[in-house]
Formats: sequence, structure tokens, C-alpha cells
Amino acid sequence: MTKKKDEKKAADKSSKKYSKGLPVNNPGDAMKKQAEALGLANLPADAKKRLESIKKIVDKFQKELLKKFEEYVMGVTLLPPKKNDKGVVADKDAINLLVLIDDTDSKRMSKLELKEKLTSIIKELAKNTDKNLDVEIVILSEVWQGCYDAKYDLLELIASGAEVFDKGMLAAIKISQIHKVMTLKKFEKYIVSYVLAGSLVQGKATPESDIDVFLVIDDTDVKKMTRAELKDKLRAIITGMGLEAAELTGIRNKLNIQVYILTDFWENIKEANPIIFTFLRDGIPFYDRGIFMPWKQLLKMGKIKPSPEAIDMMMSSGEQMLNRVELRIKEIGMEDIFYALLMPSQAAIMLYGIPPPTPKETPGLLREIFVKKEKLLEEKYVKTLEEVIQVRKDLEHGTMKKFTGTQLDRLLKESHDYLHRITELFSQIDRIKEAETVLDTYEHVISLLREVLLSQGESDVVEADITGLFKKKVVSKGLLAEKYVRVLAEIVKAKKDYDNKKLTRTEVNKVQKDSRAFIKELIEFIQRSRGKELGKAKIRVKYGEKFGEVILLGDEAFLVHDIDSDKLRISKASINKAGELSKVKEASMEEFEKAITKISIPPKVFIKEKTFERLKDVFGEDVEISVNY
Repeated sequence: MTKKKDEKKAADKSSKKYSKGLPVNNPGDAMKKQAEALGLANLPADAKKRLESIKKIVDKFQKELLKKFEEYVMGVTLLPPKKNDKGVVADKDAINLLVLIDDTDSKRMSKLELKEKLTSIIKELAKNTDKNLDVEIVILSEVWQGCYDAKYDLLELIASGAEVFDKGMLAAIKISQIHKVMTLKKFEKYIVSYVLAGSLVQGKATPESDIDVFLVIDDTDVKKMTRAELKDKLRAIITGMGLEAAELTGIRNKLNIQVYILTDFWENIKEANPIIFTFLRDGIPFYDRGIFMPWKQLLKMGKIKPSPEAIDMMMSSGEQMLNRVELRIKEIGMEDIFYALLMPSQAAIMLYGIPPPTPKETPGLLREIFVKKEKLLEEKYVKTLEEVIQVRKDLEHGTMKKFTGTQLDRLLKESHDYLHRITELFSQIDRIKEAETVLDTYEHVISLLREVLLSQGESDVVEADITGLFKKKVVSKGLLAEKYVRVLAEIVKAKKDYDNKKLTRTEVNKVQKDSRAFIKELIEFIQRSRGKELGKAKIRVKYGEKFGEVILLGDEAFLVHDIDSDKLRISKASINKAGELSKVKEASMEEFEKAITKISIPPKVFIKEKTFERLKDVFGEDVEISVNY
């Protein structure tokens, strides 16, 4: 017991150099602490001498390296000895180091050229330091590209090392890789994607930055618990594993773990929630079952429609980028002007209700919708956008040899005018769309309320009676909060004002704000009611050591043959008036789900003699019906 405490104490000491992600500037001291943590402090004299020698060599190399390339070096880590095909150490005298290079701002040369140039210089520096120093140079984009290609060799290599200098990235990769392996070992069946995101991958990290990771959990095949229960259960365990990974590695930066279930994540993607939008754009997949990368590509193609928050963000980005042009005009040239005009233009088109077009299509779509159809925009602004796109293309392809400061100043001035005009266009589109939003909200709420009332036994409800019935049948019974009666009244009033052309912007904003929570509550209420009623239409059967289910839906039934199997086998059958199951054939999960959603309240279930006899034909003579399961 004392020995374990001593080892833990040594490990805690060794981790202090990594606390809060601060650079480790004394590799000798870091290696000494790591030796203590690994129980190597009591090495024989010759081994200690060898370790001291390695410390001096690495210390000298690091100082020279940072003197020349501190701007580029993200970290240096000591790697385990290299082994040959037979698992034997190839060169026992070799000191293996990995140097991670930041190539994100490489503009003067290609990434390959940068790596080749730095590799040549750094290897020469290593050779001059000590002949046994074997240095591997890795650029950051090389690590990320491996993740995009589902090749994780570099992640594993970095995770196996002992950091002697780190600006934060090595620690983030190491703890994330170890945490990923822990979660996959226990939950590989459920993990869809494990992604590193946040300020680290955006190039905005500080030594104290959190390490943000996202896990997407597959909940499409949940049988024994609700999706919410699955999410809560896995989140608790996975968060606990994050604490274990921090203790194991000695990395004290907070591992900020976000767990999403696939169904909720898909809803967020459809709405392009700003957080998910950024996550898809910047995230690096440390593990992916073919889900994250297609989403990332769809985002790049402009196929994911942003939410109102994302649209606002894109709109505001225009003016910010123009300010950057004024500060760095010679360096960035036309690139930011291009995006400053393009993104708000695409945002205007999306606000109108059309998916974002490609850059090439954007001017034509602006002209077609806002100049010709709606007559809200003047032709000269579309021509400004066309010129900016063309100039940027000509500069990129090298067809424009000269681009003077005078030309850039003119385009910059016209771009400011353009953004000012697009801001006005947003207000014009808002006035067109705000009334439609209230109408859509009203119709959606009324549709949901009909389903809610149907679950309470009220069918063929007249629209004028909905408010009273909702209060009487739902709210007065405590099934939903009293405040939703007030929200419903606001929505109904807004609809009347819309019909009378008296709708105000304040009223629109209030309806939009209050209706979101109301609609969510109604949908969840319907889902709970449907799930409860569906449970009444199920028959649980046991045959042999297996359990199956029979779901009776009016004149048809669905049979799940083994509910505990990883791959569900589902059959479909017709039910005649005598209760006999006939025309039994294979069915898909999609057919099953469609049949369930068509029935708001499943019919009452009566097990007739013919039904039971047919169950024997399907499941066997030893079939039993389970009660109170």
C-alpha cells in the first residue's frame, strides 16, 4: 500500500511541468520526473549515467532548436526505442525524438517544401549535437490529414512519447488519444465519431486552454432504455474515463467532453446550430465510422443550411473582414474582400429561404431573386460582387499580372458600400419573412395541439375550440405547465393581427422566442403519449432462451424475433377478423417505423385463439406469452 502511495506521489510530481499546458523548458528535469513516476529512480549506476547523458544531449538540442525555430516548434517529445520486425530494439544507443511543427500559417512555401527545408536543417542540428540523436519531424497538417484518412499512426506515436517541450498541442493529442482508446475499448459499438475541436485546432489556443473533444453516440438501435437514459449513462462513464486519462498522463488542462446522441446531433445539423457548424468546420476526427467526414464535406459544399444565429454571424463577419483588409491590405489582397462580400450575400439568399449557392452561382441568384423578382436590390451591387469574384479568380490563376493599390482602394470602397446595402437588404427581407414566420408557427402549433388532444381522446377538434380544450384536457390535469396557455394566446393573437395586417415586429419576436419551448414541449408530450400507447400494443413472447415481440397495429402485425440480437430480424404479417396472422414475410426497420408513425393511438389489443396458434407456427410450439415484463 505504501509503495503505491509513493508511486502516485512521484507521478504527481512529474506531472507539475505539464500543469495548465505550460511549456516544459527543462527536458532534463522533465525526464528525471518521468523516470521517478515510472519507478526508475533506483536504476543501476551505469543506467543512471546513461540517463544523465541523454538529458544533457536533449537539453542542448532543444535550446539550439528553439533558438532557430521557436515560432514553428509546437512540441518536442522523447519516443520509445524503435524496434525491428522481430520486436527487438534496433539501436540501443539511439535517442529518438519527435518534433511537431506548426505549418498552419505557411504562405511563402508549400507545406511539403516547409517540411523538407526544416527537416534538413533540424537533422543537421541533431547530427551536430550528437550522432545518436534520431529526430523525426512531423508537421501539424500531416497529423490532421492522417485523421481525415482514418490513419492514426501519428496519434499513437505522439501518445507514446514523453513531452520535453510543449506549447499545448502534444498534451491535447496525447490525452485525447488515450481517452479515445479507453472509450472505444468499452463502447466501440456505440461510438460513431470521436473529434478534437475548439481553440486548439483553430489556432487560437493559450497554454491554459481547455481540450475540447466531441463524441457522437449511435442511439438508433436502442431497445432496453430510452435515448436520454443511454446518453446520460454513457456521458457519466465517458467523463469518468476523461478523469482517468488526465491522472494517467499527468495532463492538467481540463478535458472538456461533449457527448451527443446521433438523433439529436442530426437535428442540430439540419438547423446548423452555430456550435455544430463550428465543430464540423474545424473538428479533427480521431475516430470516425464514416459519419463525420461526409458531414464536414457537405458543410464545405454549402449543403448545410445555417440557423438564424449562424446567418447573423456570417453577416457580421463581412465588416470584420473589411477592417482586416484595411490593416493588412498588401498582405491579404483580394482574399478577404472576396469572402467579406460572398458570405453576407449567401446569408441574404439563405434568409430568403434558399440553400446557400456556390460562389460562382451567387451573383446570378442575387440578380434573379432580389433585382428582377423582388425588386429590392440595384443591379450595380451585383456587378460589384461579380467584379470581386472575377478579380480574385484572375489573381489566383495568375491571369491578372498587375493589380494596383488604386484598384484595390476602389474595390475596397465599393465593398463597404456593398455591405451597407446588403445590411439594408436584410431588413427588407426580414419585413417580408416575419409575417410568414408567424403564420408557419401558428399552423405548426395547431397541428401539434390536434395530436396532443387526440392522445387525450379528442378527435375532429374545431380550430376555434382548441384553446379551451387544451386548457381543460391538458393544462388543468397538470400534464403541461399553465404558462403555455398564455403562450398559445399570444400565438393566436399574432395570427389575428397577421390576418388584419396589424402585426408588429415586437409581436413577431415575442412569438418566435416563446413558441420554441412550447413546440418542443408539445413534441415531447406527443412522443411520450405515443410510446406509452404503443407499449399497450406489444406482446412479449419467450421461446427457448430467446425473447421476441409482437406489435399489433390494427390489421397488420410486426414480429421482432430476437430483441437481444445485435441485428434485429423483423417480420410483417396481416391480421384477419378471426385474429389469424397470415402472409408472414420479412420486413425492414424502416417499414416498421413508418407503420408506427402512421398510427397516433394504437388500437386496443385482443389476443384471439387464432393469433396464439399462429404465434406457435412463427416462434415454435414452446412459445410463451410474458406478462408484466
